Amino acid sequence: MQRAIAARLAGHWDGPVKDAVELDFDARHRRRIRLTGQAGFDFLLDLPEVPSLREGDGLELESGDFVAVRCAAESLLEVRAVDAITLARLAWHLGNRHLPTEIAADVLRIRSDHVIADMLRGLGADVREVQLPFHPEGGAYGKGRTHSHEHNHGHNRGHNHGHEHEHSRDHEHDHHR
Repeated sequence: MQRAIAARLAGHWDGPVKDAVELDFDARHRRRIRLTGQAGFDFLLDLPEVPSLREGDGLELESGDFVAVRCAAESLLEVRAVDAITLARLAWHLGNRHLPTEIAADVLRIRSDHVIADMLRGLGADVREVQLPFHPEGGAYGKGRTHSHEHNHGHNRGHNHGHEHEHSRDHEHDHHR
């Protein structure tokens, strides 16, 4: 059985695509698991660290081929409020319960849970069920996307050094603006 040994960010991989795999949120955060692609290709995800895979990322196989990552739709609750203060209050209640929450400008999304849905409605939320890929916040303690790279931090020593740190999808590498 072939192994996927590296995860590459969308737009940062190029090579023959052997198959595509559709993964829910939990499966996109697994280091080691047997997977089957949409066309039937079986492989072992065998990564050195737990990834944070997103739509369009590539899993590099030992052969040099890739398996494309697709985000599966999941049963979610979409939470809206009459104003920003109410939405912030709802987000606080979800955070207080340590629920993974996707946050956008005017909506919160959580996994479907009828008890939580009733609580949110009681707090004035408009709640509806949707089927979408789930992308909750990564947390304040390094649960976001990371990758290694080298760049110069301007320490006037004339050298670059490699290290890991978190990156958003829009991260620029000039830290001294």
